[in-house]
Amino acid sequence: MNTDESSESTGDGVANGERTTGGFHRRQFLSTAAVALGGAFATGTASAASNDVHTEAFDGNDWTLSWRDEFDAGYIDTGIWNFETGNNNGWGNNELQYYRSNNAWTENGHLVIEAREEQYGGCDYTSARMTTQGKYNKQYGRVDVRAKLPYGQGIWPAIWMLGSDIGSVGWPDCGEIDIMELIGSDPDTVHGTVHGPDSGGAGVGGSYSQSNWFSDAYHTFTLTWYPDAIKFFVDGQQFFVTTLYDAQNAGREWVFDDGPFFFLLNVAVGGDWPGAPDASTQFPQRMEVDYIRVYDWV
Repeated sequence: MNTDESSESTGDGVANGERTTGGFHRRQFLSTAAVALGGAFATGTASAASNDVHTEAFDGNDWTLSWRDEFDAGYIDTGIWNFETGNNNGWGNNELQYYRSNNAWTENGHLVIEAREEQYGGCDYTSARMTTQGKYNKQYGRVDVRAKLPYGQGIWPAIWMLGSDIGSVGWPDCGEIDIMELIGSDPDTVHGTVHGPDSGGAGVGGSYSQSNWFSDAYHTFTLTWYPDAIKFFVDGQQFFVTTLYDAQNAGREWVFDDGPFFFLLNVAVGGDWPGAPDASTQFPQRMEVDYIRVYDWV
């Protein structure tokens, strides 16, 4: 198992060093209904799961596919995904959207999450937020998500994970791993971040910039998660790593070996980090996800 602490980036993208984010970098609260799922977290299997058994090399290890959703079944599989709905008091970040299930669907083998400017539920915007809470959770391994991202002032797409014990310990003690976040006013830059009990909203992470916008084409966002290290990649290029030893040296608790996490996909509108949309923001805005694939190292 390779947990080398070096960080490198080649080609078009530029990896930026470690940063500690500001205090308004989080959508930390789940809906009451979601938290109520609470105790039992079963490992699910995607309807599109492959029977193929093969290994491939990445990050100095060999990996075998263990779970996936290719979004090619013609519908969103609610045996895997939950919809969190409502505004939930801005989701802890003064977000402006109302989440609805009908802002997400599958199209041409892709998942679409669409943010719209429309009045609903007392909000001026709608979007969707999906989770695997209570249906699929994972500890350690590699995650690949191939996606094309939205853009524009006030747009905030995210591909992320929360500790499955959030119902009992709350946030941030459960831990959070942000595989990808993008602030729409900086459409050429994505961020990878972790949050824990000692960092809270001011998570620790890094950024990756390229010459083109992430809305121009699909890119693969990858996480490799080991007991003592978490690494972030864009299109196979590592841009940030954080380790157990980094946390210990900084006096932070490392909760990423405590148990499994579940996945979340969403597009927020507004919030303390991106700010509100303005006259330049074009709607609708879509995040399109080609697949999410999970691997175990062998």
